[in-house]
Amino acid sequence: MKLLWKLLRQHISIGQFSGFVFANLFGMIIVLAGFQFYKDVMPVFTAEDSFMKADYLMVTKRIGTGTTISGRTSTFSARDISELKSQEFVKKIGQFTTTNYKTSARLGINGQQIMNSELYFESVPDDFVDIDKTEWHYTPGDSIVPIILPRTYINMYNFGFAQSHSLPQISEGLMGLIDIDILARGNGQQQNFRGKVIAFSSTLSAVLVPQAFMDWSNEAFAPEEPCTPTRLLMEVTNPADEKIESYLDNQGLEIESEKLDAEKTTFFLRMVVSMVMVIGLIISILSFYILILSIYLLVQKNTEKLQNLLLIGYSTGKVALPYQLLTASLNVVVLIIAVIAVVLIRSYYMPMIQGLYPAIETGSILNAMALGCALFIIVTVLNVLIIRNKIQKI
Repeated sequence: MKLLWKLLRQHISIGQFSGFVFANLFGMIIVLAGFQFYKDVMPVFTAEDSFMKADYLMVTKRIGTGTTISGRTSTFSARDISELKSQEFVKKIGQFTTTNYKTSARLGINGQQIMNSELYFESVPDDFVDIDKTEWHYTPGDSIVPIILPRTYINMYNFGFAQSHSLPQISEGLMGLIDIDILARGNGQQQNFRGKVIAFSSTLSAVLVPQAFMDWSNEAFAPEEPCTPTRLLMEVTNPADEKIESYLDNQGLEIESEKLDAEKTTFFLRMVVSMVMVIGLIISILSFYILILSIYLLVQKNTEKLQNLLLIGYSTGKVALPYQLLTASLNVVVLIIAVIAVVLIRSYYMPMIQGLYPAIETGSILNAMALGCALFIIVTVLNVLIIRNKIQKI
């Protein structure tokens, strides 16, 4: 093998192969860094309401502007909901249901009480709640109620109570430390429950509970009160579609602007990252072409030697192996350097993201490594096949 390599390595152009390495490295870094940045930044837009899918928007009726009060009701009728469902940009509609009875709760962190006040619950159909359904369920008679808590509660503790009392801040991963004792009163009876926090929301102002608990508790504590929705949860095909705002504005409906802006930002972030990754892939493809061209030129210069080797009994695989190992080695070097570069780039921007969003879940570099390995395998396999085919033609 060593003698074979010594014979075939003549005419190798360092400049051509260096050009391949730098071009491929540049393209690989763009692809991997773009993909890793997307994975790291997306929780900023999605983790705050990780229980809801990206294309869900909350719809309410516009009551009035300024000091003017209209006589229009804020509730949605069956006709309103049916008309909204018929729009082409709507996939499905869910209704918010609220408690018709009085509830109060004591909220504590690791045994330390931080709030004791009245609150109210909301619920939406379970298929709109994008979390593990094994945790999101309730059976009448259970004393434990799974809840999704407004993020303002945990922010109030982290940036107010914890700092003033020299207590440690908590993240979403430590939600098990949150204690919630609930008292429900109505229809001449009362009952205690214990809340189990399984997610947080920056969109909701009320505590979200399973639909089964809401239906049972309203029937038990307020059987005579009608359940008419004042808010709807709407799944749309594209949150950035201008038709949505135009239609809702004409119908006197409103969308929570922060949610819509976040969805638009997420949509355009996906688009920009996709464009960047496509540019990186194009550069990688061009570098792949440079490598193949260099191998072709090298084989062409060594055609006579290769023919002699094949005539004296060397197989096509043995003759092609040195070139295949050369390209595979270059691809390995590119992959290793690209991963190291992504790690350095990530170490630069992640502290800034975590400084702005302390509660964000820290991702893993494994995302970029997995994509890099996949690209390495694809490119290397193509190189091996193309080189073998070229040798066979000789």
